[in-house]
Amino acid sequence: MRLTRRALLLTMLFTALPALAQEAPVFNRIATIEAVQMLPAGQPRNVRSLAEIVTASADGNTLIYVDGGQHALGFVDITDPAAPRPAGLLPLGGDPTSVTSRGARAYAVLDTSPNKVAPSGQVVVVDIADRRIAQRCELGGQPDATAISPDGRTLAIVIENERDERLDRGRIPQLPAGNLTLIPITEAGLDCAALRRVDLTGLAGVAPTDPEPEFVDVNSRGEAVVTLQENNHLAIVNLAEGRVVTHFSAGTVDLDQVDGRRDNVIRPTQRLAGLVREPDAVRWLDDERFVTANEGDLVTGSRGFTIFRRDGTVEWDSGNLLDHLAIRLGHYPEARSGSRGNEPEGVEVARFGDRRLIFVGSERASLLSVWLDRGPGQAPEFLQALPTGVAPEGLLAIPARNLLVVAGEADNPRTGLRSTLTLYRLGAGPAAYPTLVSDNGPAGTPIPWGALSGLTADRSRPGHLHAVTDSVYAEAQILAIDATATPARITASVTVTRNGSPAANLDIEGIAMRADGSFWLASEGNPERAQNKTANLLLRVSASGAIEEEIALPEAIAGTALRFGFEGVTVTGAGPDEAVWIAVQRPWTGAPAGHAMILRYLPATRAWGVLHIALDRSPAGWMGLSEITAVAPDRFVVIERNNQWGEAAIKRLLLVSVAGLTPAAPGAAEVPVVARSLLRDMVPDLAAAQGTVQEKLEGFAIDAAGNAFAVTDNDGVQGTAGETQFLRLGRLPTGN
Repeated sequence: MRLTRRALLLTMLFTALPALAQEAPVFNRIATIEAVQMLPAGQPRNVRSLAEIVTASADGNTLIYVDGGQHALGFVDITDPAAPRPAGLLPLGGDPTSVTSRGARAYAVLDTSPNKVAPSGQVVVVDIADRRIAQRCELGGQPDATAISPDGRTLAIVIENERDERLDRGRIPQLPAGNLTLIPITEAGLDCAALRRVDLTGLAGVAPTDPEPEFVDVNSRGEAVVTLQENNHLAIVNLAEGRVVTHFSAGTVDLDQVDGRRDNVIRPTQRLAGLVREPDAVRWLDDERFVTANEGDLVTGSRGFTIFRRDGTVEWDSGNLLDHLAIRLGHYPEARSGSRGNEPEGVEVARFGDRRLIFVGSERASLLSVWLDRGPGQAPEFLQALPTGVAPEGLLAIPARNLLVVAGEADNPRTGLRSTLTLYRLGAGPAAYPTLVSDNGPAGTPIPWGALSGLTADRSRPGHLHAVTDSVYAEAQILAIDATATPARITASVTVTRNGSPAANLDIEGIAMRADGSFWLASEGNPERAQNKTANLLLRVSASGAIEEEIALPEAIAGTALRFGFEGVTVTGAGPDEAVWIAVQRPWTGAPAGHAMILRYLPATRAWGVLHIALDRSPAGWMGLSEITAVAPDRFVVIERNNQWGEAAIKRLLLVSVAGLTPAAPGAAEVPVVARSLLRDMVPDLAAAQGTVQEKLEGFAIDAAGNAFAVTDNDGVQGTAGETQFLRLGRLPTGN
């Protein structure tokens, strides 16, 4: 299949990443701070606190963001951007939806609506230095976004009066209609008495009586571009005259080689025709052109971003590039394949030096892409991709300080994966992210990957590894990784098959290469389920992925199984001396408190043996094993980790010795306990990426040259940021 010119250019760019990073400045993440850290001392942290839209003080030293969970403005001191500090919360008395700033003041808009049919809202003027509300204005409707004109004279607010999504499946029209509200800015504050409303009804072909404006930006000529997202329409308003000067449909897009079916398999093979753009965020590039992030809402969204001319002409559209980028970087949210794919939502435009840059935030992929605007009539040039917090919402460039800020709005107090503000700085390369990318497969599209649950080394080729994907995907894949490249590259993928078809009902958590180039795979069971139970299985699989033997546990062990079973597998010896070792993640029934199992299987005799390993305690959540790797016939490295993110994370490599121990027979009353010692605390390695320390450190291998590697599992971008960290650890003191 022929590659499109766009896909070919993107592929060539990733091939050239290291060289490009040396020639041009790049953005790298320098710090991450959780929104919950801005809560007052003593307030419980198990409440929702989330960063959505973000702005900055005039000097760029203070971030101001809306926190819808706390109904407040949050403040962050970034005098040292690499060490952001909490600077408090200011309660607002309503649900803030957006904030902007100029000079000494911030302007936040609030939703105060009692219900959808009686929308109301306010704009509050905040003194940034004193952290106090200086003024309030009633808006007469529910606001969404706001912007200040470049001359500082007008505050433009989109009054969305959003629909009730529970009513008639969210179909519109649902009155009252929205509008664009304009308020003069004076030295004293806002001139609320001079508020004007610009009527946006009668413009769109979709529900013209019910415009639902979403976002606004103002150019240097005093023209506001407004997205009417659900109406799939765009309007340009002259602020001085308070009237619409032109408007047009956002149009549709046809996409090829995308995944349009939610089936737990990433297959970029489909054609989706007539996708309605439904743009969300919008930014002017200059006085004649603007760029939209086409998220979709009521219908589809087009999975990309578009550069329009002010007369409605489409100058350029990204097509399938953002979906392909997310697939290549392991960030593709397969669960969104049936709707909006990577779901671009936010966009920012800023000039850094002599380069005008476009930043596009993909909400469901939790990915930020950076593009160079090459001017009218030319396609933008892709520069790099950056990891974000979960669900990037607000994007803010601070060119005077070479900074970029992204607010990730998703907040989950239960799992500990919290809403964040992430800071990036423009400087000398190389780019720290991505650490792992995929090449194109036979069809000319990126090799899909994610949820890497196990790692093993190629026995004969230094720097070459194999990884496996888990049950996030319906079809398990064995991936070949070339770690001699930077970033490391996934060069091939084979599907695990049973009788010639993709194997169903497997949760592959471990992989080990055998002496002949075939594999042992460990599949985790789910005996806790009431239906569709699966067993913990050891699988002998050919190099091409075909299952050649399925080995179940003897009943004396299987009968004790609980949730959290097989998590890692490794092999020692070959031929008649081959032994397979399996790490069980957490204690099962009958084991001593705080002890998990390491199992041994001897293929020559089909005999099983049992060893115990003591697990450390975790102050929060649980502790378990995630990998096992042989470094000698009687010595192994295992990953011990808890299920916590961030500051509560515990991730370690342990050196485990079975020297002098004979594994107990299944069901034996006495089971030997292996000796363990700390090999490496992995939290500093994970924290070095300057993001949230990840929960699932799941893969570890030592290659044929003795170099160690580790990799995290991104859960297939389900409730996580999709970030994968592929870590190069060099030689470790394993005693060899």
